[in-house]
Amino acid sequence: MPNRLSVLIAEDNPADRMLLSTIVNRQGHRVLTASNGLEAVALFEQERPHLVLMDALMPVMDGFEAARRIKQVAGEELVPIIFLTSLTESEALVRCLEAGGDDFLAKPYNRVILEAKIKAMDRLRRLQATILEQRDLIARHNEHLLTEQRVAKAVFDKVAHSGCLDAPNIRYLQSPYALFNGDLLLAAYKPSGGMHVLLGDFTGHGLPAAIGAMPLAEVFYGMTAKGHSMTEILREMNAKLKRILPLGVFCCATLVNISFQRRTLKVWNGGLPDGYLLRGGEREPLVSRHLPLGVQEPELFNDTCEVFPLSPGDRLFLLSDGVLEAKNAEQQLFGEQRLLKVFDANRQPERLFEEIQQALGRFRGAAQDDVSMIEIDMVEEDALPHPPLAFVDSGQNSPLDWSASYEFRGDTLRDFNPLPFLLQLLLEVRGLRAQGGALYSVLAELYSNALEHGVMGLDSALKRDAIGFGDYYRERSERLAQLDSGFVRFHLQVQGDGHGGRLQIKVEDSGGGFDVERVLAEQAALDCFSGRGLSLVRELSERCAWQDGGRLACVEFAWPA
Repeated sequence: MPNRLSVLIAEDNPADRMLLSTIVNRQGHRVLTASNGLEAVALFEQERPHLVLMDALMPVMDGFEAARRIKQVAGEELVPIIFLTSLTESEALVRCLEAGGDDFLAKPYNRVILEAKIKAMDRLRRLQATILEQRDLIARHNEHLLTEQRVAKAVFDKVAHSGCLDAPNIRYLQSPYALFNGDLLLAAYKPSGGMHVLLGDFTGHGLPAAIGAMPLAEVFYGMTAKGHSMTEILREMNAKLKRILPLGVFCCATLVNISFQRRTLKVWNGGLPDGYLLRGGEREPLVSRHLPLGVQEPELFNDTCEVFPLSPGDRLFLLSDGVLEAKNAEQQLFGEQRLLKVFDANRQPERLFEEIQQALGRFRGAAQDDVSMIEIDMVEEDALPHPPLAFVDSGQNSPLDWSASYEFRGDTLRDFNPLPFLLQLLLEVRGLRAQGGALYSVLAELYSNALEHGVMGLDSALKRDAIGFGDYYRERSERLAQLDSGFVRFHLQVQGDGHGGRLQIKVEDSGGGFDVERVLAEQAALDCFSGRGLSLVRELSERCAWQDGGRLACVEFAWPA
C-alpha cells in the first residue's frame, strides 16, 4: 500500500503490546516492538521507523527519556511520537509534551481513534518532509542567486572602480543596503586634465536596481577617455538607459565636470538631493533641475548645466538620498536640516566629511537605503597624477607623413564637439601618445577660444566675479543655441623622420580677431575667474604663435624617436 508506514511500539505490558501490534498490522503497517525505553531507542537507531507509539511508564528507561533521545536522533526529520498513557494529571501530560510527544492515546485503546491518530501524524510527517525539501530547494536557489550576484558585483566593481576614486583629493563613502549597491559612484580623469564625477541612484535595491549600472559606467568611462563633453556624455547615458531599462526603473544622478586648469565647475543634477559647493564659509547649493536619467526620450532630454567658478581650497560635496532618509530607532529621518547643522557647526573644513559620517553613525541604527556621499577638494592641477591615456592597439603602424584640414560650420558647431574626433585621429601617431593629455588641453583651449571669442564674440571680461561668471556661461548657451553661421577650421600636419617627428596644428576662426600681446599682458592682472587659456597653450606646446590679427593660432608638438 502506498501509505504503508513503519511503526515502533514501545510497551512493557505484553498483552497491550500484542493488542497494539494487531491493530496496527491490520491497518497495513509494518510493526516493530520494544519492551522498554532503552530497546526502543536502539531499535529506532537501527530501523528509523516513521512513527512511534510510546508507553510513558516503562522499566530500564521510561518513555519520557526515550522520547527525548529519539527526537535528538531524528534531528530535523519529524518522527511523530504518540504517548500511550493512563495518566490524567495535567502535569503528567505536560511532561509528555516537553519530552517531545506529539499526541496522546489513553488506555484502554480504541482501534478507530488509534487509526485516525496514525493517519493524522502521517500527514504531519509528510508535510514536514515537504517543508524541509522546499526549504533546502530555496536555500540552493538563493545560494545560486547570491553566487551570480557576487560574480556580477566583482565584474562591476572592476569596471566601476577603474577610474580615479582613489585620487588624493577625493573622499567617499558607499554602504550598500544590498549585496549589489543601487548607488553608483564613478570618477575619471579627462584627457585635458580635471575630472568627471558621477553619483547615481537607481530605483530600488540589489541586482534589479543595478541592471543599468554596467552600461552607464561603460558610457561614462569610454566617452570621458575619448574627450567627449559633459553634455554629450549625459545625452548618451540618458538615451542608453531609456532604451534598455524597463518601465519604472531610472537613475537619479548628479554629473560634474571639474576643470582645475580653468577653475570651473559644471553641474547637472537630475533627481538627487542638493549637492553643495563650499567656499570661504559660503555654501552654494547644487539644486536638482532635471528629471532623472532614463526617463525622457532623447529628443526631449535637457542637458543644460550650471557653471560655477572655483578657487583652490573650495570643496564639492555630493550625496544620495540614503543619507537624508537614514532612520533612527524612533523612525525619524536624518533629513536635510540635520545635515545643514553639521555644515554650520564645522570649524575645520578638512574634517567635514568625517563629521558627517560621525553624525550619521550617532543618529541611525541600520541604514534604510544605500548611503553614498563624496567630497572633492579643489586643488592645483599639478597636485594630481596624470595617468597616460589607454590604447587598444600597439601603435606599431603609426602614420608619419600626412596632413588634413577640417572646417566645422555654424550648424555643426552648435550640435557637435569635434575634439574627440580630432584627438583620436592624432593619437594614431604613436609618438604623440605620451603627450595625449597636453595635446587635448591645447586643442580644447584653442577650440574654446575660437568658438566662444571668435565665432560667438563673447567677452571674457564678463567673468570679472562669480555673478559675471554665471552670466558668461548663460550667454554662451544662448548664443550657441542660436548659432547658424561662422566656422572653425583645423589644419593638421604630421611629419616624421629618423629623429622622431613633429605635429603642427593651425586653428582658424571666422571672428574679428584680438590683440594677442595685450591679452597675454593683461592675464597676470585678471582674477581667478578668467584668463589662463593662452598662457596654458604656451606652457604645454613646444611653439605657439598667432597670426591674421589673432584669428589663426599655430602650435607645434615634437616627439623623439
